[in-house]
Amino acid sequence: MAAICVFCASSRTLDQRWLDLAAETGAELARRGHTLVSGGGCVGMMGALVDGARAAGGRTVGVIPQALVDLEVADLASDELLVTDGMASRKTVMIEKSDAFLTLPGGLGTLDELFEVWTTATLAMHTKPMVLVDTDGFYRPLLDWLGTITDQTFLKPAGLDLLTVAPTVSTALDALESRLP
Repeated sequence: MAAICVFCASSRTLDQRWLDLAAETGAELARRGHTLVSGGGCVGMMGALVDGARAAGGRTVGVIPQALVDLEVADLASDELLVTDGMASRKTVMIEKSDAFLTLPGGLGTLDELFEVWTTATLAMHTKPMVLVDTDGFYRPLLDWLGTITDQTFLKPAGLDLLTVAPTVSTALDALESRLP
């Protein structure tokens, strides 16, 4: 079907519920026949994500900078592991390799990836669907702020509308699939 890029946390200190959400996401992508594109890591939510996909028979593509390979956090079990020279080139390759983007809870790296993909979409550099999974209101403060900057015309409503928000993985994937060519 499609290559779905998932952005999420790679922290080793997360509550189990976030790891379970990531594993569920990977498994559901695989059950639906999609290829998972990830940041190429094997720790935190990213590790749970790829493990969930593979456990359900899915194909995984990891994109990771050499510096993280050197730290021994690469998902060496990926069906395809692409090593880049840095974080910026990693995002470029992830965008090129993916048909759609799904963002799970995460920190600065996750937000950096989301905003890169979203910004390039607002500039019409791609038309790939993007969905934010707002589990338990995780992203509510960010969404409120985005509404504020839209009200103040720093972000056009059409730009805000490019990002779909869904409360669950299942509804998020339904939304992505409905927008795939």
